[in-house]
Amino acid sequence: MLRQVADGVLVHESEFVQSNATVVQGRAGVLLIDAGILDRELACLAGDLSESGQAVVAAFATHPDWDHVLWHPDLGAAPRYGTAACAAAVRDELSAPGAKAAITAHLEPAGIADQVSLDLYGLITALPVGTAQIPWDGPSVRIIEHRAHAAGHAALFIEERRVLVAGDMLSDVLVPMLDLSTADPIEDYLAALRLLDRVAHDVDVVIPGHGAVGVGDQVRARIEQDRAYVLALREGRSFDDPRIGSSAKPGWEWVGEVHDWQLQRLNEGKG
Repeated sequence: MLRQVADGVLVHESEFVQSNATVVQGRAGVLLIDAGILDRELACLAGDLSESGQAVVAAFATHPDWDHVLWHPDLGAAPRYGTAACAAAVRDELSAPGAKAAITAHLEPAGIADQVSLDLYGLITALPVGTAQIPWDGPSVRIIEHRAHAAGHAALFIEERRVLVAGDMLSDVLVPMLDLSTADPIEDYLAALRLLDRVAHDVDVVIPGHGAVGVGDQVRARIEQDRAYVLALREGRSFDDPRIGSSAKPGWEWVGEVHDWQLQRLNEGKG
């Protein structure tokens, strides 16, 4: 079910790790950001849009992780944009033999492998390098590309609506997950947070890829919380973060395991 979070901006939250799909209303239809996750949820989303007389005229994937490049035939054939680096990463993934079978196997432990269709997976249209705005007939949507979480990751700033769609950043349930394949993942993340800082004073609503929508003072608070976590990683300090440890949200205790794995990998890199 779609829930309005700002004028002309609605969110559908999936049952799967509180994944957020964002709908932005335009003049001739809607922009759909990070469509997901389960087949029946996508079909329901398509039905809700159809019943309200709105078609998907453009889509955008904030980054190439599997749960952000899904699609359903009922959503139509609108262009599904991503940054050039995002599109290239998905293309490389799909070029490997058995790529979709590997994704299905990855979903087996979560019990959703038979509920996620990969037929239209990863069909991302690359925007030219340096593209600053999503090309569509609706409110201006600024692309803030960086390298914090994944290749070609981008946040979207819907300026007229004062909304920031953050991709897999600024979550109330997930700690920052670094792209450990880069030369300096910590600085990459800090640089991305500085980019988000520049627009934060013009943002009233932040929509993370996973977790609750943040409003008002929570926007800057989440930037500072993510920054504190990453700085603690860099400086080897203790972690005072409610997303890990005994204060983690019920059902999200596994985030502590992600944190431990990430910390181990970074420490190995220092050796």
